[in-house]
Amino acid sequence: MATGITVAAARSAAHDWVKSAAHAYEGYVGAYFSGSTVEMPPLGELPLGSDVDVVVVTRQPVGGLKLGKFLHHGVLLEVTHLPWDRIAPAGRALADYHLAGGLRTDTVIDDPTGRLRALQRQVAAAFADETWVRRRCENVRQRIENGLRAPDTRAPWHDRVTGWLFPTGVTAHLILVAALRNPTVRLRYLRAREALTDTGLRGHYPLLLRQLGAQALTADRVERHIDALSATFDCAASVSRTPFFFSSDLTAAARPIAVDASYALARRGDHQEVVFWLVATAARCHKVLAADAPDLKPAHEPAFAELLADIGITSGADLRDRAERTLDELPEIRETAEEVMAATAGARHARES
Repeated sequence: MATGITVAAARSAAHDWVKSAAHAYEGYVGAYFSGSTVEMPPLGELPLGSDVDVVVVTRQPVGGLKLGKFLHHGVLLEVTHLPWDRIAPAGRALADYHLAGGLRTDTVIDDPTGRLRALQRQVAAAFADETWVRRRCENVRQRIENGLRAPDTRAPWHDRVTGWLFPTGVTAHLILVAALRNPTVRLRYLRAREALTDTGLRGHYPLLLRQLGAQALTADRVERHIDALSATFDCAASVSRTPFFFSSDLTAAARPIAVDASYALARRGDHQEVVFWLVATAARCHKVLAADAPDLKPAHEPAFAELLADIGITSGADLRDRAERTLDELPEIRETAEEVMAATAGARHARES
């Protein structure tokens, strides 16, 4: 299934939304593109499962949850609010592995004061400097360790799964940050595999998959799990009322990302790379069902348990053991990131010489 929308048209829709709506935010500074579409060619087709990430910068934090995903002129946008002092001065953006990539190129959509583009140029000039790359890699390492060493064992099962899954998945971000690539959310394992392949280090990729437990899953098995997730997703989306930070990910408009794009990836052979987002989305669906339709939740629990069992998770003890193994193997992953960093720097210097 194709979107039929060019990247340029998708960006135009984002420009229109910024022009019509973003200025209404109190203390508005400007807006810029972020995420995977930044590196896409304008005349290329927007891939299935891709939204257009827009960051709206204000002088002070915007209260409440982020606006999130919504359709504008037929394009799925995802809008995040960011206070100016999260990215300024430039060193703050350069040290933050989630924020630096969005400012490495001229992604500015609107800049009424000129401050945002001036900041972006400073970030771009220093983005690839080894000092800042190492700072960002250290930022990633801390995210992994902090997440895996302090689990909330009293939380509901779906939250405990999420609490293990996301810091485990940040191991893929360590590779992407070292390779100067976008630390994408949904496609982090696919992009990490590509980065390792491009730097001649593909042999290290199975270590990342083992942390997740996806290394033995077949395409047929993954597609069966997508079938089950499709039903759970539709149920959760239909009853969702309680606001969560991820609520806009569980809507009819966002269904192509969670379900349709997962089928497409699995059917082209990238089935193991789908597993992270399958588990994340399933756990979030169960959080919604627990809050808004607890009577419907039991019908979907067997499918969730089957998915988790296929990656080796059946109990809290499994989560603890898997977290401990990732922490034990983190030095090896960091060594791989060092090799990626060196190979990336070498290739960059060769291009510039």
